[in-house]
Amino acid sequence: MIIRPVSDKDLDALFQIAMESGPGFTSLMPDKDALALKVAHSMASFERRVTTPDDEHYLFVLEDEQTGDILGTTGIEANAGHTRPLYHFRRNTVTHHSRDLDLLRSVETLTRCNHYTGYSEICSLYLRPEFRQANAGKLLSRVRFLFMALHPERFSDKVIAEMRGVSNTAGQSPFWDWLKTHFVDMEFDQATHLVGSGYTDFIEELMPSHPLYTCLMSSDARAVLSQVHNHTRPALRILESEGFQHKGFVDLFDGGPTVECDLSDIGSVRSSSACVVKIDDTAVGTNRSGEPTSYPQNEPTLITNTGIADFRATITSRVSAASIPNKAGRQRPEALTVPSALAEKLRLGNGSLARILSLNQVKRAQTRYMATELSYAY
Repeated sequence: MIIRPVSDKDLDALFQIAMESGPGFTSLMPDKDALALKVAHSMASFERRVTTPDDEHYLFVLEDEQTGDILGTTGIEANAGHTRPLYHFRRNTVTHHSRDLDLLRSVETLTRCNHYTGYSEICSLYLRPEFRQANAGKLLSRVRFLFMALHPERFSDKVIAEMRGVSNTAGQSPFWDWLKTHFVDMEFDQATHLVGSGYTDFIEELMPSHPLYTCLMSSDARAVLSQVHNHTRPALRILESEGFQHKGFVDLFDGGPTVECDLSDIGSVRSSSACVVKIDDTAVGTNRSGEPTSYPQNEPTLITNTGIADFRATITSRVSAASIPNKAGRQRPEALTVPSALAEKLRLGNGSLARILSLNQVKRAQTRYMATELSYAY
């Protein structure tokens, strides 16, 4: 399986993914005309020369290079809120105090805001159920961080992810059901379709701008605030392990949490490194046809080229990095040995630059990070 930028030939597969994903997955809507525009916008974004982030949107697909099947999608919005407002509810605590009566009460409110305007947003992650396999979800999630690390001028130094909130099998959201009853007489799938199509005027016109007291909400609506859809839990766990945190901002429609992290603090950015490619089949063994016959027992590694429009990435155990100490005494990759067949798929040549991320190294680094954080928790 290999990650590459989306192209025109992927439109039918994207439409199928949009149908499968259901209501609430607003970054890909089951509208072929809208999807065609999204593909065209993404292709133009990859081709554009960029010094600061603008309205670029980068959509990648995960492809089985043997069958041509599209297994999933993943994407990055370079500058959220640039072309249309990006709304959230902010969870706040308000304290009412009467000194004369010696009464005090703290209550939670939701206030509509545009706090994340200008942040880069990771989005559109979807792995089709029939293609779920080892490391596929990790590849879809983490490849975005390596692409951002390779081309930081294209992105903000702060990154967010809007996590899908709770809804049932019929696509109904308890949070939206309460809003619909009191403010917006519109079905959940209609509202999400409007947003997914780029129409947000109704939010300013119909959605409450004044603080909402959560104690006045239905118990079902309160219960799903900052909670994620069951299918979204694995993606949230990966992001939390990368250093993303929820700081009280939730989606306007399903109450799902938005998580955030500085780009430089993302675990995969900190743990990944640049290296120089050395193509060598003798390290893995080949038959008379030049096909690999066996591989060294290396740890799974996410490897990318450094391209933009010709970006390619995969996870493999068929590479080996040799390291030497630098002046600081740390180890850095000197050369990355790659078999020729894999190098061809990734569009790498002898002497090419690549970026690698050892999945085991990420796990070790995250364990150390968590231990450090816990040592300061009393």
